[in-house]
Amino acid sequence: MNAQFSIPEQTPFSAGYAPHRSHVHASSAAAGPSKRTLSPSVTGTSVLAVKFKGGVAMTTDTLGSYGSLARFYVLERMKKIGDYTVIGAGGDYSDYQHIIKMLDELVTDDFCRDDGSRLYPQEIYNYLCRVMYQRRNKMDPLWNSIVVAGHRDGESFLGHVDLLGTCYKDDYLATGYGAYIALPLIRKAWRPDLTQEEAVRLLEDCMRVMFYRDARSTNKIQVSTVSSLGVSISKIIELQTFHWDSGEAAIRGDIY
Repeated sequence: MNAQFSIPEQTPFSAGYAPHRSHVHASSAAAGPSKRTLSPSVTGTSVLAVKFKGGVAMTTDTLGSYGSLARFYVLERMKKIGDYTVIGAGGDYSDYQHIIKMLDELVTDDFCRDDGSRLYPQEIYNYLCRVMYQRRNKMDPLWNSIVVAGHRDGESFLGHVDLLGTCYKDDYLATGYGAYIALPLIRKAWRPDLTQEEAVRLLEDCMRVMFYRDARSTNKIQVSTVSSLGVSISKIIELQTFHWDSGEAAIRGDIY
């Protein structure tokens, strides 16, 4: 008995038929061109962080620059993640918001498992390292430098990851222009037994110098601390700086 085969209905996209050029053009127009972040629009500048005895302190300013224009003055660039971690980011602000959304989903998923375990700062850091490196390999990087700070079970953690996926840990970190201006000041003043008050004062002094030297910074900052007491992010603080409308301070010799 001979087998009978039915011939499938042929369509413009079945084998042996090439799609009409109008279909190709229509689908390409609908999808649009492939896009990458080549020049970030709204950006934040440096992030500074130091370990102190019993925790970690971090600071950022609140300026969002649109190119060279000081456009937004109250952009917060630090975020509490979970119960033991805070992150701070410089670079493109929309990419930072995307990272925050991913981390919030990660923390929510961890909470819904309800297994009595919570994410360690090291785990959040490792997740960000993998995400940033994967996006770099796709030639579609998230245009940020991220500092991860945390404290859990008596151990402090401080790590950095950038848009290329380069990651490392240290006792003190500075990103952006702060790596040139603030980091030498931190190296000179840092010691392992810093108190929390001394660490915060050191960061405020460095941010004051950054305000003087970095054209993309402002004197409005936030300071966060992570310790056995939990995560704390301050309200916006305005640093005390000298008046710029006269030379009297220079004559008196009391310039910072």
